[in-house]
Amino acid sequence: MILSRRSLLSLSAVAGLSGCDAVSALSRASDPLDTFTLSSLPPAGSRSVGNAHLVVEMPTTAGELDTDRILIKVSPRQAEYLPDGRWSEPAPAMVQTLLVNSLLNRGGFRLVSRVGAGLMPDYTLMSEIQAFQAELAGPETPAQVRLGFQMTLIRETDRSIAGTRRFDSTASVASDSTVALVAAIDRAMQSVLREAVDWVRATT
Repeated sequence: MILSRRSLLSLSAVAGLSGCDAVSALSRASDPLDTFTLSSLPPAGSRSVGNAHLVVEMPTTAGELDTDRILIKVSPRQAEYLPDGRWSEPAPAMVQTLLVNSLLNRGGFRLVSRVGAGLMPDYTLMSEIQAFQAELAGPETPAQVRLGFQMTLIRETDRSIAGTRRFDSTASVASDSTVALVAAIDRAMQSVLREAVDWVRATT
């Protein structure tokens, strides 16, 4: 079954319940949520080592995405969170980890780190998470996930912009389950990571 607006809204609907249903929903509010994470790019063949040191800064984002909750855009102006699942860490920290590990796995750098580690980096990768959610289009229209990132690469020798680029990816949600939703986000993220790693390597 394809995840539609109706089925996804039923997952996120807690407000509006009455009587025993509302009491039952509130009693489950403290239940632990299932925890999910996403996949970094795996190593591809032999890992080459370059000379550059790259720092990946913590991405910035809007308040609704600066959380470990999984966001659902019910409409362009209405956002909710999946009630039975969460990310293993807030989305910006998770994306930073994915970028660091993917850049390390694909090689081409002497060092990839989150901070300078006492060393002057050659490049700094700055990014903004502009979309990281499931989206609903119509009552029976299948839901999709949408990811959007703006990335800027700074050359530290003169603090100039080496390059800036927007990365977007979408994926359809295959079934009416949180696992399927997370799998769709993972597929979309893999596409972003491949493009971003190739771009960073080519730009440095």
